[in-house]
Order: sequence, then structure tokens, then C-alpha cells
Amino acid sequence: MTTAGLIRATHTAAIAAALTCGWATISAQAGSSAQPGQTVGQAPGAPLPIGLYFIDTSSFGSRAITPRGTDSNINLPSFIWATPAEVVGGRLQLVVLQPITASSTRGAAYQSGFGQTLLAAQVAWKLGNNLNFSYLLGAYLPSDTKIVIQNPVLHQRFAITYNGDGWNLTGNFLYGTFFDTRSASGSFYPDFLNLDLTATKHFGKWEIGPVAFGSTDLPTTNPSYARQGQFAVGGLVGYNFGPVNLQAYVTRDVVQRNYAGLETRGWLRATVPIYQDKDEMPEPSPLLRKF
Repeated sequence: MTTAGLIRATHTAAIAAALTCGWATISAQAGSSAQPGQTVGQAPGAPLPIGLYFIDTSSFGSRAITPRGTDSNINLPSFIWATPAEVVGGRLQLVVLQPITASSTRGAAYQSGFGQTLLAAQVAWKLGNNLNFSYLLGAYLPSDTKIVIQNPVLHQRFAITYNGDGWNLTGNFLYGTFFDTRSASGSFYPDFLNLDLTATKHFGKWEIGPVAFGSTDLPTTNPSYARQGQFAVGGLVGYNFGPVNLQAYVTRDVVQRNYAGLETRGWLRATVPIYQDKDEMPEPSPLLRKF
């Protein structure tokens, strides 16, 4: 190769490397501390019976990016204490969630670590006619794990649930506000809004129905930031083994913005009542008593 050819090849390689690094930086700057889709299948608008619950939602997703995709496994173990206390007529519930994540970006080696811990309080009201509403206020704490968002986030959720006639019709808005939009390494974190949607029906111990979720970075004054967003749809099936309830669902992006590819994700959730107030447990139906 001539000297001129070597110079041209080196210059081309340098441009390609710069573009690759720049795109990797952009795609790593998603603003949502709350994983989009994490509350799909639940009924967070309705108050839980008094008790302590363990809920673990685990998912594996692959984003189709040419030539190498990005894969991630996100595990969300949490504890919810539905207290006997009331706040303006609604049940007070306390939440602790500790994400654990592992990811491979564009075929690179997997990295893993703990994500941001969520500490929150929620108040859930029964509005009548099987309608319920809840409000959650909490914070995602700072994290030292380099592959996740590190800055603290003020977190709010607004959920409405209809749970009559075996239905779970739920819309849950998840809103995050960063205390500081710049990390120590210079990454930019925009505020975010997620929407999780559920429309499932129970048939005895079985549950089935469509689900969907969307997420978007909110407008920002940073002109160099490429806002990200997505909307995914899928289907859920669940079975109540009594007392453990299992749910599985698969979702697929139908649109995305600045993620470089569509994601397919499989989800599995286990809900385990550790303790429940027997006075609040529903009476079994005559049909179930036959078995």
C-alpha cells in the first residue's frame, strides 16, 4: 500500500471509530431509571390486601442493531408492604426495589451490577364501581454501577385500575425528574415519562390478554442530545398456583426513536405473599370450593 493509501485508510478508520464511539455514547444515555414495561400485568391502581409481598420481575431483551445487537437481562426484586394505615382514605403501601442488570452492547462482553435502589411510598384508593387510583412518590438512589444511570431521580407514578368481573384494565404513568442531569462522567440524563398498559381477563386461575408500554425522554434544552422513545405491544398469560402467582409476557417494539433498532423482550414475574391479613382475604367462589 502506498503512503497516500495508508493515510486515506487510517483517516477512514478514524472517522468510523469516532462515529461508532459517538453513537455508543448516545445510545447509552437513555433517561428512564424505571424500566419501561416493568409494571405491565400488575394492577398498581388498586390497594393490596394488608400484608407483605415479594414481587420479582425478570426480563431478557435483544435489540436488533446491525451488525451486532444489544442484549440485556434486568431483574427487579421488590418488597411491598401494604400497611393497615390510611392516608386520606387510601391504603398506605411502602415499596423497596433493587434492580440487578447485565448487558452486552453491540456484541461486547457482558457487564453486570446493581442498579438504582427505589424507595417509595404509595397511597391507593378504592373509588367505587371497581375503579381504583393510586399515587406513588419516591426516589431512585445514586448508583456506582457504570452501566446504569447513576444520578438520583425523583419518581412519581399515577395508576388507574378497573378490576371488576375478572378484568384488569390498568394504565400506569411513571414520571422521573433528575436532580442533576449530568453524571460525573459527562453523560446527559433527561427527565422521562413511561406508560404501562394492561388489559387482561381472569378465567378461574388463568389470566390472559394484551399488554403494551411506551417510553419517551421529555424535551430538554440540550441541543446535542438525541431524545429516545419506543412503543411496544405484546401478550400476557398468567396462572395462580395459590399462593404464588406467575405471569409471562412477550413484547416487541413497533416504533422506536434513536435506539437504532427494535427490541424483542421476554418477561417473567412471580408474586409471593409472605404475609396476608386473613380478615382481608377474599372468600373463595362456590365454583372454586368444588375443587
